[in-house]
Amino acid sequence: MIKSLIFFVRFFLFWLLFFAIDRFIFLAIFHQKLRAIPFTERLSTFYHALRLDLSMTAYLAVIPLLPFIFWYFTKKTTINFKWVAIYNKILIVLFSIFSVVNFNIYREWGSKLNAKAFSFAIDTPNEALASSASSPILLSLGILAILLCIGLYLNFLIIKNKITFVKSPIWLKAIVAILLIGFNFLLIRGGVDVAPNSQSMAYFSKHQLLNHASLNTEWNLMSSILASKKTNHNPYIYFKQTTADQEVAQLYHVQKDTTVSILKVQRPNVVIFILESFTADLTKTLGNENGITPKFDSLINQGLLFSEIYSAGNRTDKGLIGTLTGFPTLGTGSIVKWPEKMQKIPAISQKLVQNSYQTSFFYGGESEFDNYKAFILSHGYQKLVDKNSFDPKDMNSKWGAYDGLVFTKQLESLNQTKQPFFSTILSLTNHEPFELPVRSKFGTRNNVEKFKSTAYYTDSCINAYLNTAKKQNWYKNTLFIFVADHGHILPKNNSEVFEPRRYHIPLLFYGDVIKEEFKGKKLSNTGSQQDIAATLLNQLNIPAKDFLWSKNLLNPYTQHFAFFSWDNGLGFIYDKHSVTFDNIGKNILYNSNPKDKLQTDNNLKLGQSYLQSVYQQFIKL
Repeated sequence: MIKSLIFFVRFFLFWLLFFAIDRFIFLAIFHQKLRAIPFTERLSTFYHALRLDLSMTAYLAVIPLLPFIFWYFTKKTTINFKWVAIYNKILIVLFSIFSVVNFNIYREWGSKLNAKAFSFAIDTPNEALASSASSPILLSLGILAILLCIGLYLNFLIIKNKITFVKSPIWLKAIVAILLIGFNFLLIRGGVDVAPNSQSMAYFSKHQLLNHASLNTEWNLMSSILASKKTNHNPYIYFKQTTADQEVAQLYHVQKDTTVSILKVQRPNVVIFILESFTADLTKTLGNENGITPKFDSLINQGLLFSEIYSAGNRTDKGLIGTLTGFPTLGTGSIVKWPEKMQKIPAISQKLVQNSYQTSFFYGGESEFDNYKAFILSHGYQKLVDKNSFDPKDMNSKWGAYDGLVFTKQLESLNQTKQPFFSTILSLTNHEPFELPVRSKFGTRNNVEKFKSTAYYTDSCINAYLNTAKKQNWYKNTLFIFVADHGHILPKNNSEVFEPRRYHIPLLFYGDVIKEEFKGKKLSNTGSQQDIAATLLNQLNIPAKDFLWSKNLLNPYTQHFAFFSWDNGLGFIYDKHSVTFDNIGKNILYNSNPKDKLQTDNNLKLGQSYLQSVYQQFIKL
């Protein structure tokens, strides 16, 4: 039995070696850009590449694995697997060509081989040939020859042509077959963790070149092709594109580009708390709930509250992007699923790095989940702390380290960080299955009690955090921003996914850096978490024109509206009038004022134009 399985060990060894050689050549080609990077960090590229290399090899192994299992259940003792060597030769040629194309594309575009490059070559071959005219022909042919020679030789050396079976009882064969299929599936998926494989699994460095070198070319191409089916056409066409764009342009038009200054200093430290499921309904101030978030409610009386803010969507990936980049959701998807597009949109962290800020991101869970890591490391965050930075004994919840541990680690880090700094904390304890390291405040009989208890815990962690922070010398020069990643059906359990109340979240600016006349003030103008980017940057006197979908909430001339979406549905709030629309059923699901038909029609047109225009921009990225 073991001898027969050695065949697959050799198969995996061959492809892992081939991918490593391909990666070595890629790094060698761009060696000049690596001079300032420590050798150990360059070497770690090969380690961080293993997960996707194994996944891609497992995909390739499906073809020989299925006939192997078939013949395994027959009475044959020896089978000829010579065709696998031929199968490998075809892939060697194909992947070697991919490598050469990838090198030239990366040299020109700064991105890896993807579906867009294929589409470019097929749809506009003349332009593609013109673009490749500057490619170094001799170098390309040399790389192709090297990969082919090494690949074919290793294939001859490692891959065997015959497999010998040992007689075994049928029950043992069944167990072995199930284990083989299961193990291969786990390699494809990337294990049994919460997060399946994504491009983020290869990201580990603040140097994009190393992240791209670590990212398996063929895995990335396959993922890109599968994802491109959703990005090559706009599923939300309601009007002529010029009409939709005009509607959106009018929404963002301001008579005067100005701002009300609420800060005492121009370059404060900034700490953004993105709080898991911290819906407005949890608070006394906005949701009339007693005792769940007592500390946060007390902070409201000392800070500036934006009381009519709505999340961009109904999931953390959408809230993360909406908060830190000002980019809207896309109906059925989020731009975070497409790293090569995502890296083209600006983020607050990038702007602040350019203005001499030290940047960091803290999260107690898997940063690879939903491609968070790809976003973080490609948008100017110099330091990433995730579950891998904590002691294994602290991984006591399904999602990772509890909020208290994460908040404490961030405090310890800031005490060693040069000012000014920008730090983001993404909390996670207030997430299903609502686990706690302490006694539940409200009980555990149902999800409402559990949800209220985890929210109370996070609120207590905020309290402990600020009490400790006040003792630090950087505290008086720090602006704290608290916002939820998205709303939630709990704790009231009476709002549907299409109701605006489901997306109502708190947004609080807090800290000693806020002018006295703004402390305790509440602004009721409608806005979105997308607007944090433009609002913050304008307070810091940093240009925010790159953030096309973010508006300055502290500009008196800004129009008051919010857009949100869920799977194939959209919502739009303008002038306190809310309308939500189902893109599948083509009908209005919610209307806060159905008697006002004119405003209803106008809001629906604005919401549809908004989704159509943002998706169109997404396609072009």
